[in-house]
Amino acid sequence: MRVAVITSSDSGYAGQREDVSGPVIEEIVRASGYEVVHRELLPDDFAMLRDAMIRICDEGSADLVLTTGGTGFSPRDVMPEATAAAAERMVPGIPEAMRAYSMQFTKRAMLTRAASGIRGRTLIVNLPGSPKAVRECLEYILPELRHGLEILLGEAGECAR
Repeated sequence: MRVAVITSSDSGYAGQREDVSGPVIEEIVRASGYEVVHRELLPDDFAMLRDAMIRICDEGSADLVLTTGGTGFSPRDVMPEATAAAAERMVPGIPEAMRAYSMQFTKRAMLTRAASGIRGRTLIVNLPGSPKAVRECLEYILPELRHGLEILLGEAGECAR
């Protein structure tokens, strides 16, 4: 399965801060047998984020788009809105599961506005911005994402066991 990673960070885009969460995503997905086919660092800009997700999905270059950053309360945090604008169908269970799992570690997990959706045959998932939270959430959801992706790509049947 092919993965694209998008980091949303004004300071990272300006070269004032190193992107540390994007590499954590890459490390985890590669260790799980996924191929990272695209990596992009963008500012917290709605149109740029939306357009990047649409382009990746519509080109069919990735089966999974994982984003990091831009899911908080800052006025510039627009990743969930950009994801919703790019998606054709929302998948609320994925961010709900991440929030519930993360609440074991910090009650501030309730403050994330992460979203997830499907465009065409590509799944988009917003992850947190911190490397620690990215690791916790991605390692938690990744085993189940594979089955969802197999269904989305027509490689597996229904979810019923």
